[in-house]
Amino acid sequence: MFNDLSSLNSYLPSRRSGRPRNMTAPGPTDEQIEDIVATALRTPDHGKLAPWRVVSVDTLQRGTLAAQLVQAYLKEKPDAGRLELEALELMAHQAPTLLVVLFSPVSSTKIPVWEQELSCGAFCMNIMHAIHAQNYVGGWITGWPSYNDDVRDLFGKAPERIAGFIFAGTADGELTERPRPELAQILTKWKIQSAE
Repeated sequence: MFNDLSSLNSYLPSRRSGRPRNMTAPGPTDEQIEDIVATALRTPDHGKLAPWRVVSVDTLQRGTLAAQLVQAYLKEKPDAGRLELEALELMAHQAPTLLVVLFSPVSSTKIPVWEQELSCGAFCMNIMHAIHAQNYVGGWITGWPSYNDDVRDLFGKAPERIAGFIFAGTADGELTERPRPELAQILTKWKIQSAE
């Protein structure tokens, strides 16, 4: 895709997250979703454990997902208000494409769980980059559903956890740049402390 370094250097800074509620059709095709996830497999993965997996939720399944989210929420919070429930229903129907990424830790290994978690986060980010490379916009969100066991059980089982819901589609307008930290706050040079 990139013929020279300048193309790569212009591509990476152009990636922006989009709001799932502002994504319209078209979204990635099934074949493109396979390409996106195959690209993400190139994630750093100490021990070659692949402590992550992806569940694709078809648009025809969104109504069922919405009902299951509401049911799980009411089980946890029986007095939930109408706006809370509507927000869950809206979340389930956002964007043309929905990928649920699960962190699947491997216990029978010397690789620390923390390193597996880092790998899962990198896997999610690589999915986001691959979505951008396919000329779509992506949004990676968590929120209450990511931390509820009943919702997790819709897609996997303990000790798996939901790393996030990644939505993809076409932006309904130009994406705006969000504030970024100053580089000097993030990047410093190590200064060796002289012995007194």
